[in-house]
Amino acid sequence: MTQTLEISDDLMDRLESHCDEGQSPAELVEELVSIYETEGTFMQEGYTE
Repeated sequence: MTQTLEISDDLMDRLESHCDEGQSPAELVEELVSIYETEGTFMQEGYTE
């Protein structure tokens, strides 16, 4: 079953700017969720605790 998620045009533009060539925004979101589930958090470049 497929669900629909409504997002703003601005957020879609931001997602598309981070997609690799040939990658859809949905594939990027799937990748991000997988990273989050594996790591438990998103890593920020240059961030240290």
